[in-house]
Amino acid sequence: MSGASDIIAAREMFSWRRVAALLLRHLYVLRRSWPRLLELAYWPTMQMMLWGFITTFFLDHSTWVAQASAVLISAVLLWDVLFRSNLGVALSFIEEIWSRNLGQLFVSPLRPCELVSSLLIMSFIRTTISVTPAAFLALPFFDVWVFQLGPPLIAFFANLLIMGWSVGLIVSAMVLRYGLGAESLCWLGIFLVGPISGIYYPIATLPGWLRPVAWALPSAHVFEGMRGVLFEQVFRVDLFAAAVALNLVYLALSWAFFLFMFHTAREKGLLLQQGE
Repeated sequence: MSGASDIIAAREMFSWRRVAALLLRHLYVLRRSWPRLLELAYWPTMQMMLWGFITTFFLDHSTWVAQASAVLISAVLLWDVLFRSNLGVALSFIEEIWSRNLGQLFVSPLRPCELVSSLLIMSFIRTTISVTPAAFLALPFFDVWVFQLGPPLIAFFANLLIMGWSVGLIVSAMVLRYGLGAESLCWLGIFLVGPISGIYYPIATLPGWLRPVAWALPSAHVFEGMRGVLFEQVFRVDLFAAAVALNLVYLALSWAFFLFMFHTAREKGLLLQQGE
């Protein structure tokens, strides 16, 4: 009798049926959430593409590496401007959802365009605070003074900041429409453009069929312009003008997309249903 009772007690302590029930629950969540499914394959693919292109470029330009410390560190800092400006918009918006404050905000006379304006200004503040210490510390640690770029640095900073705003508004609109299951897009969206922005290597390194896609991004023009300043001491006005034009188009489209998604969410009653 004691042996039978021990078996029953063991079954009560651990049940594969309960394990299967929890597993099924998470599989249902995964199946119904395309952002979660996308994230599973996304990061390995992005890492493979980014480091693959870096390796390809360095193999063909080994002498370039010896002169590249300033270029690579400047590229890292400018990339962080793009990354942080995106997060500055998206996370500021998601914080309102986490605190269940979105519905309360729009009980007030607050207009969606005013919310967007505040998100963009907050993104500028966050980005400046984030990047400034790193820019100054690059000098004592690596003997790289990013401000040697001079006035073009302001042009690069502004263009990457605006591009980050565009991505951040699109991500915020997706979260507003599809809920916190899409919050991973805060990171996925901006890293999607990383491998084709030419951050650490020229756009010529990319396959021919991918180069037109890269040139459709303001970031590609910015990083090519940065290398022109550091290697050739030339500020490419054509690249700057292309980046500005693309940014104006993308910012207008992303602003309109956010307002459209906001209108849809309000009609569907989603503003009061968002939260952690």
